[in-house]
Amino acid sequence: MWLYDSSVGKKVVMSISGIALILFLTFHAAMNIVVLFSGEAYNSVCEFLGSNWYAVAGTLVLAFLVALHFVYAFILTLQNRKARGTNRYAVTARPGKVEWASQNMFVLGIIVVLGLLLHLYNFWANMMLAELTGNAGACGIEPTDGAAFIAQTFGNPVYALIYIVWLVALWFHLTHGFWSAFQTLGINGKTPFCGWKVIGSVYVTVVVLAFVAVVLKFALCGGAC
Repeated sequence: MWLYDSSVGKKVVMSISGIALILFLTFHAAMNIVVLFSGEAYNSVCEFLGSNWYAVAGTLVLAFLVALHFVYAFILTLQNRKARGTNRYAVTARPGKVEWASQNMFVLGIIVVLGLLLHLYNFWANMMLAELTGNAGACGIEPTDGAAFIAQTFGNPVYALIYIVWLVALWFHLTHGFWSAFQTLGINGKTPFCGWKVIGSVYVTVVVLAFVAVVLKFALCGGAC
C-alpha cells in the first residue's frame, strides 16, 4: 500500500494527521477559553457537545488521525535509524540552517504523547470514561463538572508546571510541523515559504497561549477561582 510502503506516502499521512492534531487542539483550546469566564458555561458546552452525535463522531475521527500521526512518527523514526545504520553514532557537525525543533521532533513528540496521556488520565478518565461506566468522579467531583476538574488539576503547582513544560514542547513541535505539513502536501500557493512559517508560528502561538492562560489562571489562585 502506497501510504505505508512509500516514504512519501508516510510523510503525506504525517502531514494530514498533523493538521488534524492542530485542528483538534484548536477546537479544544476554544472550549477551554470558556472556563476562563464561567465554569458553568464550560460545563454546558461539554454537555452540549457530548449529547450530539456529530460532535462526538468528529472528535473520534480527529482522535484517530492524531493516534495515526504518533504511530507513523514512530515507524518513520525506526526506518530512518535503520537506514543510517552505524552512521547514526558518528559525530557530525550540526547543520547550520536546520532548526532545533526539526532536529528534535521525535523527542518533542515523545513529550507531547506523555503529556497527552497525563491529560487523558486527569480529564478523560474522570469525566467521559467515568460517565460512560457509571462511576463516580475522583475526589467527590461529579463527572459532568469539568470546570471543577480543571480547577483541581491546575491548582496543584506540580501539575501546573508539568503542563507548562508540555505546552512549550507542544509549541516547538507544532510550529515546525505546521509549515512542514503544508510543504509536504504542496500547498504553498503564492505564499512564500517563510510566510507559511510566520503564519504557522502565529497560529500555533495563539492556540498554545489559550491553554497556558487556563493553566496560569487556576495555578495562581490555587484552584479557588
